[in-house]
Amino acid sequence: MLRPSRFGLGAALVAALALAPTARAAEPDKLIPADADTVVSINVKQLVDSEIVKKYAVEQIKQTLEGQDIRKYLRDMGLDPLKDIDRVVIAGSGKDQNDIKGIVVVRGKFDPEKLYKTAEAETKRKPDQFALVKDGKDVMFKWQPDNGNPVYGTVVDESTVIFGTDKKIITNALAAANGDKKPTINRQLASMITKMDDKASVWAVAIVKGKLDNAKLPGGGGAQNLQAQIPNLETVTAVIRVTGDINLEVTLGMKDEASADEMGKAVDEVLVQVKGFAPLLAANDPKMKPLAEAAKSLKSTVKDRNIIISAKVPGSAIGQLLNPDGE
Repeated sequence: MLRPSRFGLGAALVAALALAPTARAAEPDKLIPADADTVVSINVKQLVDSEIVKKYAVEQIKQTLEGQDIRKYLRDMGLDPLKDIDRVVIAGSGKDQNDIKGIVVVRGKFDPEKLYKTAEAETKRKPDQFALVKDGKDVMFKWQPDNGNPVYGTVVDESTVIFGTDKKIITNALAAANGDKKPTINRQLASMITKMDDKASVWAVAIVKGKLDNAKLPGGGGAQNLQAQIPNLETVTAVIRVTGDINLEVTLGMKDEASADEMGKAVDEVLVQVKGFAPLLAANDPKMKPLAEAAKSLKSTVKDRNIIISAKVPGSAIGQLLNPDGE
């Protein structure tokens, strides 16, 4: 019998690793505001191409997009959301819910002239809600909803459209788009972003130190123990992978290892409560049985200063939730 040499085994291993799918490190989008403390990235293209979305959601999305008003707007804009949008990045900051400001960056393939003409037509059709705004050489559109704060938006180029909570965010983003400077965002936030997998369906990073100290969690037991550790919580990251199943991983970054141990114990208590409650929920409502099964996958681990919580929702469970009667 011939035995493979060490060189042969090593070469085979290298080849296997080269062919295996690998994660791709994310990079901070250059349009992220300098004071951002939270970033969410949605890989629209990957989601649309995922097995679950193709099987359970694409047809419903298409039917929605075929609505008379929506279809007209999309035609005027020359846009097919299922084909032309690649990624959406949301970045924001704020001390609390009343102080939130941020930007939405939409990457894909766009027709700037059609988008501009469509927006301009809206300023004439609904002048109370839509207006063209000029800030120096920058041109943008302002939308004032019936309730809430205004939203500003503009087309950067054939691959980028942006929306922001104020004019300054839009003008700063346009300046960044026209320059060659790298993002000047918080170093800690930038470091967190580069640890994310850009091939994931969704990833999110947030610096929350001091922002949740006054948060009140409902319930007792483990929830109260969680409450006690919130002041020691400094960062939160989340990664969602949608393929044939849905996999979720949330990481809580704590002040130190001691607080991580305490938070880990509190999280375990809550997960035990959730796993115990899920079967009762399913017993009262059979439609919730898939979620009860998914709850069994919940687990958490403590590593250094981090608590890592993971869960998996099988594609079959998604199918049962969306079509409980199997029709």
